[in-house]
Amino acid sequence: MDQIVTVSEINRLLKQKLDGDVGLTSIFVRGEISNFTHHLKTGHFYFTLKDARASIRAIMFNWNTRRLRFLPQNGMKVILFGSVQLFERDGICQINCADMQPDGLGALYLALEQRKRRLEAEGLFDPAHKRPLPPFPRRIGVVTSETGAAIQDIRQILSRRYPVAELVLIPALVQGEEAPASICAGIALAQTAALDLLIVGRGGGSLEDLWAFNDERVVRAVYHSAVPVISAVGHEVDTTLADLAADLRAPTPSAAAELAVPSRENLLASLGETRERLARAVLSRVGELNSRCERLALALERHSPDQRLKSLSERLSGLAGRLDRQGALLTARPLAELRRREAALEAMNPFKVLLRGYAAVFAGKRLVSSAAQLAVGETVSIRFADGQAEAAVQAVTPERNQK
Repeated sequence: MDQIVTVSEINRLLKQKLDGDVGLTSIFVRGEISNFTHHLKTGHFYFTLKDARASIRAIMFNWNTRRLRFLPQNGMKVILFGSVQLFERDGICQINCADMQPDGLGALYLALEQRKRRLEAEGLFDPAHKRPLPPFPRRIGVVTSETGAAIQDIRQILSRRYPVAELVLIPALVQGEEAPASICAGIALAQTAALDLLIVGRGGGSLEDLWAFNDERVVRAVYHSAVPVISAVGHEVDTTLADLAADLRAPTPSAAAELAVPSRENLLASLGETRERLARAVLSRVGELNSRCERLALALERHSPDQRLKSLSERLSGLAGRLDRQGALLTARPLAELRRREAALEAMNPFKVLLRGYAAVFAGKRLVSSAAQLAVGETVSIRFADGQAEAAVQAVTPERNQK
């Protein structure tokens, strides 16, 4: 009878053969991923790699998964690099995957699209979050390489276009593995620099050169910046995730400087036009106010106390004239009657007779009208027209023929 072997021995022999086959210890395998599982606790990937006729299990441990720039998905065609091994306990053959690349699409592009969709779903690219840029920034920060061409282009354009702005350089690495942390540190420092505006960027390059600006840490730093951010990464054909998260995307660093500040020539021209409009407006307003002042002066003159007093005085004079005329009319007839009666009374005045040479004799206050009223020795007053005399009665001779 042939020698009898155990299952364990068979699996051990198969494992030894597989482990000893150089062609299976460093092998590239093309296939489609299915049954993909990402073990979150350990970080390992478990999946099946298949083609049209067969399939094989695969595992990728976390010390290898951390180096991937994309997340595998079911249905994704990939090329694996690793070794074919036998899991001795269960007799299961599997691929121990050390590296993985998408088949037909670069890993960087795939990782970029996946990250873009995830961050977009979180709202980091939402236009509603974007803020307007300050129209006249006083301090402008630039996070970029201090030796690159980007800072020189920005400095030259700002000095020509808007020299009153202060440029604050915040040096940072813009390429390589350490670039994302350096850029994030620069953006964090910019939050404490009393800036009005921040430009984050670098010159153009390949996707690998610009990859730091697709890093999730950089994208979130740009999104959460309290200072408005212009992203200026690469040439016009390049768009990074930092561009999408920024308040404004500029195709180049030079364009960022153009967008950051107004043109001095345009400002001067605008100021000239504004000055002319202001002068015209002031002249027009002054004319309106002068006309109003003239109208108010006329109204004030009409209603001034002097004018009012003058008007009342003229009115009083008119009323006095009317009163005089009315008084003359009212007193003319009585006055004429009075004068007539006065003339009649005057005509009857006994003293008028004295003017013709007669005299009036008074005994005390009594008018003597008859000689019989006098007694010899009595003192009498004789009234003449121009005076009077005192006399004593020496004799009284009545008229004989008086009855």
